[in-house]
Amino acid sequence: MSSTAAATARSRWESQRSFDELGRQLRDVTFCVVDLETTGGSAEAGSMITEIGAVKVRAGEILGEFQTLVNPHSAIPPFIAVLTGISDTMVADAPGIESALPAFLEFAAGCVLVAHNAPFDVGFLKHFAARQQRPWPAFEVVDTAKLARRVITRDDAPNCKLSSLAQVFRSGTTPNHRALSDARATVDVLHGLMERLGGLGVHTLEELQTFSARVSTAQRKKRHLAESLPHAPGVYLFRDDRERVLYVGTSRDLRTRVRSYFTASETRSRIGEMVGLAATVTGIECATTLEAQIRELRLIAEHKPRYNRRSRFPERMHFVKLTREPWPRLSLVKRVLDDEADYLGPFSSKKVAEKALQALHDTFPVRQCSDRLARRASKSPCVLAEMGRCLSPCDGSADEEAYAAVVRQLRDTLLRRPDEVITSISERMQALAAAERFEEAGVHRDRLAAFLRAAARTQRLSALARCGQIVAGRRRDDGRWEVHVVRRGRLAAAGTLPPGGDAHDYVRQLCASAETVLPAPGPVPAASAEESELVLKWLESPGVRLIDVDGEWTCPVAGATRHLAVHDAVEESRRTLVPFDERRELSTVHQGVPLAR
Repeated sequence: MSSTAAATARSRWESQRSFDELGRQLRDVTFCVVDLETTGGSAEAGSMITEIGAVKVRAGEILGEFQTLVNPHSAIPPFIAVLTGISDTMVADAPGIESALPAFLEFAAGCVLVAHNAPFDVGFLKHFAARQQRPWPAFEVVDTAKLARRVITRDDAPNCKLSSLAQVFRSGTTPNHRALSDARATVDVLHGLMERLGGLGVHTLEELQTFSARVSTAQRKKRHLAESLPHAPGVYLFRDDRERVLYVGTSRDLRTRVRSYFTASETRSRIGEMVGLAATVTGIECATTLEAQIRELRLIAEHKPRYNRRSRFPERMHFVKLTREPWPRLSLVKRVLDDEADYLGPFSSKKVAEKALQALHDTFPVRQCSDRLARRASKSPCVLAEMGRCLSPCDGSADEEAYAAVVRQLRDTLLRRPDEVITSISERMQALAAAERFEEAGVHRDRLAAFLRAAARTQRLSALARCGQIVAGRRRDDGRWEVHVVRRGRLAAAGTLPPGGDAHDYVRQLCASAETVLPAPGPVPAASAEESELVLKWLESPGVRLIDVDGEWTCPVAGATRHLAVHDAVEESRRTLVPFDERRELSTVHQGVPLAR
């Protein structure tokens, strides 16, 4: 490379010295720009490498060059010899690829590989590394041809060939189909592309790799919104110019995640629209990932951002209630009261709640009317009573003790043991399947699955809600302990034990500063169901150690959770089996039920 070209490269690089500190700055990355000459276009078809040339460069400075001819141990085709000027005589005494490749890999170690049409050059190198049973280093790769197609217009150059780009960026080296010369020209092209991209807000290796013309310049220039965010777990809030929250998200690394919204890695159109409206990004650093996930849920519920699709309305829940009255019944309600009644749920969808309710009505002949009935009622019986699906307390014909026995069995099914519902509906499904009424059998299958999932959820959440406090810890990958204080299903405090700190003192102080949590009405946790389920997932994860439990954290051994595996497998098969085989699925459900008992 001539001194003039080197000075030009340094000048171009110096114009980018205002890079911020997001990601791996391009000025700090060592690139190894490589070019190969070969006997043909495909290593898989038997083509061989005849020359390797490479230039190592960082911050516009040339750190070293590598060049070697390679003996292909076969005749070089005349056309290739004319094109490259490499003849059989020239490579006769050159090392073979068995020696040349290890030497190149040693030269390129720790660098980011750069090539013009990288799949060709890197593909050849990886092919011969595999042939030598040599592990391929985990190189990151930048393709200048791919970048040029996204940056160079027809007004700049007729095409994106290396020779054309070398003219556009006034390279000091003319490409001539010799490996080192072409690598030197590619260095100038790389720096020229970086200069253009720097004006578009591309200043890091990550942004260079993900750059796309599909990301608008205005969107890319907003990347400065991530500058003040830390490399730490937490929650981020995009706000518009009126301070309204547009979107809430969470990440293990706030700065890296927010930066990705301004690159090609973000492809969701609605999020692109959101970024266009955003004026500020606020970050809330959290001690642990669990704390970040729960803060996200709470902030979404509080602000209800228009660009968040989930968790915006945790209050829109439904429950199935077993009432407390002379003649109890099942009712669909929207909230839990402190009325000593029994509840099943919550359900996020009224439609699913109705399926679970129907499964219970199919099994237990309790009344379905919503009237208030005196202990001695004298009304006309309904159609369900005439069909034998209701014990008919409305006309005074029901036996009080018999009705109470059915209600006790129903209550036991809700709280402890779902076997009655499983047996009843499974027998009905089997009969319908035997009669080849598969669609009707599928309806009952869905009702059973809705009930079992709700019962399992109720039993697990109510068990957590009964505990006044649970303190638990887990050792992280970095060796530090994260500690969470959970009160009645709600995360009350989170922290990470300082290095060398006294664990007992730290836990005592964390509990003393934790949020005071009062019991919620009924059996539900003092938090949203989604929050409590996140807490449960963490508590049940490998490596968690219980430090303190105030209360009894137990679930029924014969509860609904043990039956879910079969129905989850069926649900997965419904999404993946093509074509869908209803008969086989129904058979699977029926055969799986006895095994779960």
